[in-house]
Amino acid sequence: MYIGIDAGTSGIKAVLVDEDQTVLATRTEALTSQSPHAGWSEQDPEAWWCALLAAIDALRDSHPRAVAAVRGIGLSGQQHGAVLLDGGGRVLRPCILWNDVRASAECAVFEQRFPDSRTVTGNIAMPGFTAPKLLWVARHEPEIFRATRHVLLPKAWLRYRLTGEMIEEMSDASGTLWLDVGRRQWSEAALAATGLPLAAMPALCEGTDRAGVLRRELVERWGMDAPPVLAGGAGDNAAGAVGLGAVRPGDAFVSLGTSGVVWATTDRFRPGPRAAIHAFCHAVPGMWHQMGVTLSAASSLAWWASVVGRSEAELLAELPEVIARPSGLLFLPYLSGERTPHNDAGIRGAFIGLERSTSRAQMTQAVLEGVAFSLRDALDGLAGAGSVLEQADVIGGGSRSATWLGILASVMGIRLHRLAHGEQGGAFGAARLARLAVTGEDVAAVCLPPERVETIAPDDALQAAYGTVLPRYRALYPALADFASVP
Repeated sequence: MYIGIDAGTSGIKAVLVDEDQTVLATRTEALTSQSPHAGWSEQDPEAWWCALLAAIDALRDSHPRAVAAVRGIGLSGQQHGAVLLDGGGRVLRPCILWNDVRASAECAVFEQRFPDSRTVTGNIAMPGFTAPKLLWVARHEPEIFRATRHVLLPKAWLRYRLTGEMIEEMSDASGTLWLDVGRRQWSEAALAATGLPLAAMPALCEGTDRAGVLRRELVERWGMDAPPVLAGGAGDNAAGAVGLGAVRPGDAFVSLGTSGVVWATTDRFRPGPRAAIHAFCHAVPGMWHQMGVTLSAASSLAWWASVVGRSEAELLAELPEVIARPSGLLFLPYLSGERTPHNDAGIRGAFIGLERSTSRAQMTQAVLEGVAFSLRDALDGLAGAGSVLEQADVIGGGSRSATWLGILASVMGIRLHRLAHGEQGGAFGAARLARLAVTGEDVAAVCLPPERVETIAPDDALQAAYGTVLPRYRALYPALADFASVP
C-alpha cells in the first residue's frame, strides 16, 4: 500500500493506492489563500500541516487495515513557494506563493546579478519563481531575511514536518531559479545573486529516491505496522506526468485545467527562454521536461460563464459538437496575464470583432478558440526549443468537451488522445513515486499510461481556416500591451 499526497493551492489531497495501482480512497482538505495587498498571495504553512493530518486521519478511519500496511508515502506540491525558516526550524512569515507577483522588479535585479541565469536555470526570471521572492524579502523585510537560515518549497516543508529531514527533489528544485538544471545540482552563483549560502538549501535527491522515514509519533497516530519510506516526490506538473506515464522521451500531454500546459518529456536539458518555455528536471532520473503555459485556460470559460450568468455546460450545449468554421471573433485569454510566449504579468484580455448580430454562442466559441490559440503559441514555443509534437494526450476539465477538443486539435494541428482515466492528478503520481522508492522497480514498468479511448484528429478544412486566423490573433498582442500600459 502507498499514499500519495498533493499539496495544492486550494487543498491537500491524499490518495491510498494498492499494489495493483488501484485507488482505494481519496480525501481532500480545503485551503484558502490570503492577499494582504493587490498582487500578493500567501498561505500559512501550518494550515497545510493541519490539512495533511486531517486527510490521512480520514484515510485511516475509512481504511485502517490498508493504512496500517502502507510502505511508502510520496509528496507532490505547488511549486515556487518560499517557506523561510530560522535556525531552529521555525517559520518566519507566511509562504509567498507561486501566483504572487510582488517580486516583478526583483526579476531584473536577479538576472543582472547573475547574467548566466537563463542558460544555467533554463528559465526566464519570473515573479512567481522563488529566487525573486527572496530578493523582495531582503529589500522589504530585512530583519526576516537576516533571520532566514533555510528556504524550503511547500512540499519540502511538509517532508520536514513528516520526517525531520530537509530534502528536495529535482523537478521542484528546478522552479526556484537556484538549480543548475542541466547538472541537477544547486548553483552557488544563483544563490549568491540572492544573498544566500549553499547551506540554506535542502539536500537534493531524485523523485524516485528514498528521502526520509515517517516520524515514530505519526506511525503510531495512523496505526502503521512499520515506518513508511518517503519518496523524493515531484512538483505538481511532474507528478501529474508520472501519473499519466509521461516518463519517456517524446511523451507529451496538453492540460486544459484552470491554466493550460503543453508538456514534452525530454532526455536532455533543452532550455527555451526566448519563448518563455520552462525547462525543468523531471521527477525520474535522467529525464527533463519542457512546458509551455497559458495562465487562463478552463478559467477563461468559467469567467465567461459567470459574466453571462450561465453554467459552462449550458454554454457548451449551445455549440455544435463539430465546429464547421471559426467564430468570426477573436478572444485574447490574458485574464491573469500570460506566460508563454510573452512572460507578461500585466497584459489583459479582450474580445475583438463584436457587432450587433454577434451571438452568445459565437462569443463562447471565441473563448474556446482563444485558449486554443494560446496553447498553439506554447506548442510552437516547444518546437523552437527542440520538441516538435505530432500528438499528445489531453487531460483536465476542458478535455470533457468534444467541441473544445475538436477546436484544439485543428488549431494546434496535432492528434489529441482522450484518456480513460486521465484525472488522477499529482497525488496518484506521488503514490507511484512512493512505490518506486520502496521497490526500486523500473520506472517504465510502474508508470504505465492510461488507456486511450478516443483520438481527435485535426479537421483539414477547419485547420486551414484557423491557419488564416492565427496571424491576426498574434498581431493583437502588441496593441493590448500598449493598452495595458495606459494608467
